Amino acid sequence: MKELIIHDNEAGQRLDKLLRKYLSEAPGSFIYKMLRKKNIVLNGKKATGNEHLKKGDSVKLFLADDTIAKFQAAGKTVEESIKNTVKLDVIYEDQNVIFINKPSGMLSQKAKETDVSVVENVTAYLLESGQLTRENLKTFRPSICNRLDRNTSGLIVAGKSLAGLQQMGELFKKRTLKKYYLCIVKGRITEPAHIRGYLVKDEKTNRVSLSKGGFSKDAKGLPIETEYVPIAWNEEMTLLKVHLITGRTHQIRAHLASTGHPLLGDYKYGSKKWNDRYKKEWKIEDQVLHAYQLTMPGMKKELENLSGKTFYAKVPEVFWKLIKETAWEHGTQEALEVLH
Repeated sequence: MKELIIHDNEAGQRLDKLLRKYLSEAPGSFIYKMLRKKNIVLNGKKATGNEHLKKGDSVKLFLADDTIAKFQAAGKTVEESIKNTVKLDVIYEDQNVIFINKPSGMLSQKAKETDVSVVENVTAYLLESGQLTRENLKTFRPSICNRLDRNTSGLIVAGKSLAGLQQMGELFKKRTLKKYYLCIVKGRITEPAHIRGYLVKDEKTNRVSLSKGGFSKDAKGLPIETEYVPIAWNEEMTLLKVHLITGRTHQIRAHLASTGHPLLGDYKYGSKKWNDRYKKEWKIEDQVLHAYQLTMPGMKKELENLSGKTFYAKVPEVFWKLIKETAWEHGTQEALEVLH
């Protein structure tokens, strides 16, 4: 017999959802059969699985140890995945959330079983620091609240608790926090702008484009809004601070490219000749795009200590070197003040 006592990270969810996590390899039919036969009970009573769990509830599984172990086989993948994790650049953390400066090249979430993403790195960090146990992972797993493209660096938020995961996820979904990026684009931009459009994604090529319907309500695709302010510029390129109002796939890259200002290092939407020159001279391997700043709205409950705060992620070394050593015609001092 195995007893699970419900804590904060398990409370609020349905019993059958918890059991699907705990017995991750078991078919649903097995779980519901065990509930019907009272081999799994809630607070000593027969349960259907629809019950919402409360802190302090008791879930007992009258199952053989080898049966439980068999249906927890997926737990072995945790041990495998955290072997190849790296040290994280932690910007902020408390008992509910952790803010990380993601390097370019790291996936936000794994695309295939062998990938090591931000999620696996956070899991390894919490295990190694004693904030999480392998037993905890059977009923709750930390996860990310926002995503960045693989080759975009910067601020990414993960939930360390169910409350942190749910509340931060809601902020990103409702866009009540403000997200700012830094990027270098081709061409001279001297004035702030607020641009809108409709984005259409081609699933086969993982490429997006601006709808030919322009900005009308009849245009196809998802509505997007991007706001930017030039920080420094010369005749060749501009350093922009971008406010990402909506958050669609490749939005900043495609939206700015559509205005004639593609990102430096972006081969998918940009200028190959220009990118090749900076790749050779500056070792620019990826698009120069960095999630630089998150500004929080007023917060309550578990995340009250984040209320109104702003968080910054230091730009990657090659990006910072390019900013410092470029001969800007305007804005050099402003650029340094913004970034430090």
